[in-house]
Amino acid sequence: MGDPASGMGGPHSPVLYQLSIEILQPESKGRYVDGTLGAGGHAKGILEASSPDGQLLGLDVDNQALEIAKSFLASYSKRAFIRKGSYAEIDSHLQQLGWDCVNGILLDLGLSSMQLDTADRGFSFFKEAPLDMRFDPMTGISAEELLNSWDEQAIADMIWKFGEEPKSRQIAREIVKQRSIRTTTELADLVLKVYKGKRGKVHPATRTFQAIRMAVNQELETLEQGLERSVEALCSAGRLAVISFHSLEDRMVKQFFQRESRDCICPPEQPGCTCGHKASVRILTKKPLIPDKEEIEENPRSRSAKLRAVEKI
Repeated sequence: MGDPASGMGGPHSPVLYQLSIEILQPESKGRYVDGTLGAGGHAKGILEASSPDGQLLGLDVDNQALEIAKSFLASYSKRAFIRKGSYAEIDSHLQQLGWDCVNGILLDLGLSSMQLDTADRGFSFFKEAPLDMRFDPMTGISAEELLNSWDEQAIADMIWKFGEEPKSRQIAREIVKQRSIRTTTELADLVLKVYKGKRGKVHPATRTFQAIRMAVNQELETLEQGLERSVEALCSAGRLAVISFHSLEDRMVKQFFQRESRDCICPPEQPGCTCGHKASVRILTKKPLIPDKEEIEENPRSRSAKLRAVEKI
């Protein structure tokens, strides 16, 4: 997730801000959803581009983000409906507003700078903090509970699957050996110990922290459900744009878009179609859109961002 730009309430522009707005093509009288509201940067762009009558539903599970976004979007309060909730439940939120369908949906996956920079949330290993990592601290289990209850094999599998960490087994072994681990710095030091103190351009704990965060928040499960329901929620010619930062997420988005853009999804070796599947979207981005050099220099956290989009048939 990106932050509002300088002069808009934060240090950086939201990631792929201009490309997101261009591909959604917001219009007055249109209805839009920012399913990962964050601090409200993308939402403000959509509201501005759809003025004077465009409406936006902003969803987030993070209470801190919601408070910031409400303040940031206060001047649009008549057109902006801010709700606590997951984009995986977009259908129920639209039903509550009485919206049959929407003209555009944006999903900006991953962490916001705001979450990383709030030390006590436990997302960053640069400052000592409790190991939490939940987007919504009121639900689910924390990173500390996960690491101190899962068995070694489950931890190793999780770090490998979500972090693609080559030393996942050694890290899992150390975690179990050192239980209980309670702080971000304890975990970061443990990973550094596995790497024998060697640091590259990226801190060796980065992949492990990413993997644990994704597991704690069930991010891939949420994405899978959210993609399905988002396409169902689009009006004819409505657009869905997804910004991902992780290869697993990007692969999931790409494969989902490819599948939903085809009439038949039967195995290639099958002589005739029996699936009855009909294409529901057309792909707008044959290759993902990525930040230019200028954006990466301004906001290094955008370097791995990829934007893919489809249009409802």
